[in-house]
Amino acid sequence: MMTFEELGIDERLVKATSALGFVNPTQIQEKAIPVLLSGTKDFIGLAQTGTGKTAAFGIPLLQVINAAEKHPQALVVCPTRELCMQIVNEIELFKKFMTGVQVVAVYGGTSISTQIRDLRRGVQIVVATPGRLIDLIERKAIQLDKIEYVVLDEADEMLNMGFQDDIEFILQNTPNRNSTWLFSATMPPEIRRVSKRYMKEPVEVTVGKVNTGNKNIDHQYYIAAAPNRYETLKRIIDFNPGIYGIIFTRTKMDAQEIAERLTREGYDIDALHGDLTQVQRDKVMKAFREKTLQLLIATDVAARGIDVQGITHVINYELPDDVEVYTHRSGRTGRAGNTGICISIIHNREGFKLRQIENIVQAKFNRLDIPSGKDVCRKQFFSFMEKLLQADISHGDYETYVPMLEEKFADVSKEDVLKRVAAMEFDRFLKYYENAEDLNIREERRAARGDRREPGGREQGGRDQGNRRRDTAGREFGGNGNGNYMRLFVNLGTKDGFYKASFLQFILDMSDLKKEVLGRIDMKEMNSWVEIDKNAAGKMIKSIDGKTFKGRRIRMNDANSR
Repeated sequence: MMTFEELGIDERLVKATSALGFVNPTQIQEKAIPVLLSGTKDFIGLAQTGTGKTAAFGIPLLQVINAAEKHPQALVVCPTRELCMQIVNEIELFKKFMTGVQVVAVYGGTSISTQIRDLRRGVQIVVATPGRLIDLIERKAIQLDKIEYVVLDEADEMLNMGFQDDIEFILQNTPNRNSTWLFSATMPPEIRRVSKRYMKEPVEVTVGKVNTGNKNIDHQYYIAAAPNRYETLKRIIDFNPGIYGIIFTRTKMDAQEIAERLTREGYDIDALHGDLTQVQRDKVMKAFREKTLQLLIATDVAARGIDVQGITHVINYELPDDVEVYTHRSGRTGRAGNTGICISIIHNREGFKLRQIENIVQAKFNRLDIPSGKDVCRKQFFSFMEKLLQADISHGDYETYVPMLEEKFADVSKEDVLKRVAAMEFDRFLKYYENAEDLNIREERRAARGDRREPGGREQGGRDQGNRRRDTAGREFGGNGNGNYMRLFVNLGTKDGFYKASFLQFILDMSDLKKEVLGRIDMKEMNSWVEIDKNAAGKMIKSIDGKTFKGRRIRMNDANSR
């Protein structure tokens, strides 16, 4: 295998990688670093999150900049504050044996005046989120005319978050750059267009297959009836005693509601969503990284840029509407050679969507039965026994207390002692799960209900169902003219950086409505149409109509009144 020294990097950087315990570069590092060290070639690197992309561009940047010049020479643009801080931390480690090189992070949610002071002290590498960077440009607090290298990290995520105009503005304001380096997990058409417009004959490197999932991840799913989804989630958590994971929901309301319910029931969990202040967000993330929290529940937008090591499980409380989002969610686990588990709770009509995701990640999904109450108690009991047997008794003066213990328990049998220990640990589980019902959807139950659908969502015995479609919750409703739904027009579309999943979350977050009220969403380039329960339409219009998005006034109204 190739070593970092063989890649041609400075001996000080080799020394730093060795100090960090890195001997052999990852695939993306091996392919990218020799190209980027020239400093004159545009580059596109396609690789999944967690493959070592920061080192792939961070090490070459440290080598090609001039430490003697105290002005910004390299600009790294990334989607979130967390990723911004992570990149700076990693570059700081790589420059451990280099002097005179300064790296500064600029992002929203903290004092801009402090960041301006840091920039004025003289820096060579600036790592920034798009919004704060543009704010600094407009204040003339940062000069980009001497920027020689621009790195766009997690480019697909930035486009999904609506930063396309910002990215183009930044590229237009760095006219003297020698090269542009773009890193992304996927290559949607929008990124391809940006690369053609602003890059010249880029060297393109793909590590693995674009959009494919990590082979270290075991993909599992449970089929649950809609009213049993929360109870199914609890059983999954209880069935995995050592779980350290992230639960994904579609909306911030779901994230907050589930977190509050689980907290009341004694679980170490907190929510991460768009309503949190930066201070609250930092507090939650600190607790999660330190494992004070066992579980984090988050929306896709709130979780972007999070990079936490050692996550054992990712749980999709619901499948995402956009199948590519699944890859980003599942990629939070199974990193750095470790194995991970990605679990999805689905209803029995999502078979087609599941097959789509299987094709994208090119992995087989394993269906599991929802654990019974007895299964959960048995799993917890075995886990407890293992902890009891492995308890470290070498660092305490336990011998002092043994005579007292022997005297106290002289008339109690060993079996009774073990039962009492078990009762103290398992009383809550045993009482809760004593008469727990079977949550699995059995074929005989579906037949008894007269359910005429197969798990993949196809009708049995008859094709024409009166032109009925399904809403986002899986319920049936008719075509135009159904009495329970109305159609809303909104002047936002794919040109605004939305895809269906992000648009769904955007309108639900704005209105604080649940996804069950929505029907079909039809997105075009400039406009979209949303079918919604009539009882909820007024609230959605009131919440969204007249608000602004990226400086443009949003219009939403009854489509039939236009």
